[in-house]
Amino acid sequence: MDDRVRDAIKNAMKRETFAHALNMKLVELEDGHSVVEMIYTPQNMNNIHDRAHGGALFGLMDEAFEAACHTKGTIAVALNMNVTFVTSPKPGSKLHAEANQVSDTGETACFDIKIRDQDGNIVATSQALAYQTGKPLPFL
Repeated sequence: MDDRVRDAIKNAMKRETFAHALNMKLVELEDGHSVVEMIYTPQNMNNIHDRAHGGALFGLMDEAFEAACHTKGTIAVALNMNVTFVTSPKPGSKLHAEANQVSDTGETACFDIKIRDQDGNIVATSQALAYQTGKPLPFL
């Protein structure tokens, strides 16, 4: 992966307000691959059942998807994400969303995304599809 692209993605994600709101951190970035971490804090991430809100978990997966999609240095946009919520994490769990590209047709790319807790337990899984515009990232 081009170092200039890697640095540009990392810097853009550091400035992203959504990632800041949930205290997400990009910890790995390679071609078609990323890992984003987040601590599950019930005070601001629970649903009406006092469990992890699906939106918080989806957001973590989407952040990893976003990073992995842009490793070519071009704009990619999500077309679809199918999510399976396996279990609710324990309060204070460090969650890792790992996105891996599994196919690339040039126009579209498919990704496998999994959230695991610090013990390696799967919290959620996703299959995601991105449309690759071919246009350069505006923040390069």
